Amino acid sequence: MKKLSEVVQHYPASGIRKMFELAAKYDNVISLTVGEPVFDTPDYIKAAAIQALDENRTHYVSNAGILPLRKAIAQKYTQQLKVQHTEDNVMVTFGGMEAILLALICAINPGDEVIIPDPGYPNYAGQIQLLGGQPVPVPIYEENQFCIKADDIEAAITEKTKAMILNSPSNPLGAVIPYEEMKKIAAVVKRHDLFVISDEVYEALVYEGVEHHSLAEFDEIRENILIVNSTSKTYAMTGWRVGYVVGDQRIISNMPKLQEGIASCLPEFTQLAAAEAILHGEEAVIEMRQKYLSNRDLVLNELKTIPGMTCHTIPGTFYAFVNIKAFGKSSQTFAEDLIRHAKVLTVPGSAFGTMGEGYLRIVFAGSEEMLREAFSRIRSYVSTLQELTAGTF
Repeated sequence: MKKLSEVVQHYPASGIRKMFELAAKYDNVISLTVGEPVFDTPDYIKAAAIQALDENRTHYVSNAGILPLRKAIAQKYTQQLKVQHTEDNVMVTFGGMEAILLALICAINPGDEVIIPDPGYPNYAGQIQLLGGQPVPVPIYEENQFCIKADDIEAAITEKTKAMILNSPSNPLGAVIPYEEMKKIAAVVKRHDLFVISDEVYEALVYEGVEHHSLAEFDEIRENILIVNSTSKTYAMTGWRVGYVVGDQRIISNMPKLQEGIASCLPEFTQLAAAEAILHGEEAVIEMRQKYLSNRDLVLNELKTIPGMTCHTIPGTFYAFVNIKAFGKSSQTFAEDLIRHAKVLTVPGSAFGTMGEGYLRIVFAGSEEMLREAFSRIRSYVSTLQELTAGTF
């Protein structure tokens, strides 16, 4: 057999997968790793899909996505951004990940640099490298409430910088970039004429008066912004795989031909279900958001009882990025020890970039009972460590 491609040989492996493989060796492990809502898809969304199936809506449809869904998304952003959007501003994709890939294909050439957050979602770097681009991590600091800063972005820009991926609310950090910082970032984008892929899949999951803001709110750079979103987190539809890109028609119009060569089109019945979710889902979203808020408060209170673990307030998402530096272990080692000794599965912060070292990502999208049991186990393990180290943290 001839040698496999350079792409597949060098595509970055998931640090999360290693943790799953280790956890599989143990029984009764509680997983706090999967970024998936505890809720099942609401019945009204499933009913729309069932009706579509009963009507035999099972054939090929437009590469760009069906008109009812694209119009629903356009209506959402017309209201949200207070700027007229039409179906021509929308491309429907297989989840948020394909949305990011199509946006990158439109934006960059081999050799171009793309700014990404560090810590940040690991697949950003992989997709950039897949296209021959160069990911450029920009450090994010806990003392800045885990919000990326405009000055740090500008410091990373070179003559090769073509684009940036921005993620707010953030996976894995649970941070939400405030308006004033967004305004500064917008100025950097304008000065350097950058494409921005704005990953906003957690936009609906913000708490206690915190507001989500998008770079697309700024008129002077709107044509540079490609918003990536999906129905997965907002409407508990992770398995339905419906995402989308919203942006300037001159960019969006190129995506259907790319989709033709990648996946052709999404099933019509899933798209009709997604349209129903977007048009009539606010009540379900409020209910789910309240559950995540309750879980967030539980997690923050539990962490206060565990010496050596601290966490910021978590204004958005269902992720806690927990500081474990007091234990003097790498995040990988500490996460592995939690599996072996506490039977709790978390994700080491180092899986999200070098700036994630010294942290763990904990998902609090599950049940209250599961979270309480998980933290009881973690607390017991830390107590054992305290005894072994004479309480040095």
